[in-house]
Amino acid sequence: MVTAFLGIDIGGTGSRSRLVSADGAVLAEGSGPRGAVTATGSAGPDLTLALIEQAVRDSADATIVGIGIGATGIATLVADPNELVRRVRERVPRAAVAASIDAVTGHLGALGGASGAVIAVGTGAVALGADFRGVWNRVDGWGHLLGDRGSGSWIGMRALQMAMRQRDGVVGDAGALLVAARERFGDPMSWPGQLYTRDDRAGVLASFAADVAALDDPSAREIIREAATEAAHSAVAALPGLPPRISATGGLLRSDEYAATFRAVVRELRSDAELIPPAGGPLEGAVQLAKLVVSAPPAPAAGFLWA
Repeated sequence: MVTAFLGIDIGGTGSRSRLVSADGAVLAEGSGPRGAVTATGSAGPDLTLALIEQAVRDSADATIVGIGIGATGIATLVADPNELVRRVRERVPRAAVAASIDAVTGHLGALGGASGAVIAVGTGAVALGADFRGVWNRVDGWGHLLGDRGSGSWIGMRALQMAMRQRDGVVGDAGALLVAARERFGDPMSWPGQLYTRDDRAGVLASFAADVAALDDPSAREIIREAATEAAHSAVAALPGLPPRISATGGLLRSDEYAATFRAVVRELRSDAELIPPAGGPLEGAVQLAKLVVSAPPAPAAGFLWA
């Protein structure tokens, strides 16, 4: 039997798993729907267990000894994260298990366990400054209604608000945004019905961010620059007590405008900060967490990690 480690990443745009051997070979990968939020809380636990079932089916010749889970909303939208850990242990009794907010796996993936701050800007946005010993600085990750500043959902919401202002005749410089929004969502009269009734509203909003980033339009570029500025402020705010080391992950960094603005604002705020390209993403971080929980189990940290 092959010894294996399972990493699980539950995000706002989808869920993924990766099973790797002790030497790093990928044995199996899985995927599932986005981590929607309903009236009863996050769907993350059910998605996690479904991915574990899939991995167990796909790995008949492997013994899973470590499971690392990174999930959006687990600290604020899951009643008891320890219950998720217990259920996973029941399903895979031989495995050591750790569950964390997605910022922890994002940090592990980007900096490989080194101290510093990492901001992940995807559907949502959260910055984590950590040394995994006693410093845990969380900034944002409060969801699209209260925060997620600079994220895809933040960009999508700002852009739709500007498009609706254009539709209402309040402004006259957001025509390109209105055209792009009509192409994706149809008649503006239908937008409230499409958005207010959706459990996955944040993901739907974030789906518009790529359209906004692709526009050669002053209003769209200003929204992208504002988003990157918000992300830079969050990253720097996560640094107290840590070396001035910052990494940023997420699809929004593929926008040259976003990435350049982020770097410039970080340097304005902290001229001593070292900007480090991420070594990997949240899924790689989840695999690393699976290995850590076996080789050097991290201590549980309320609001961040449960093991």
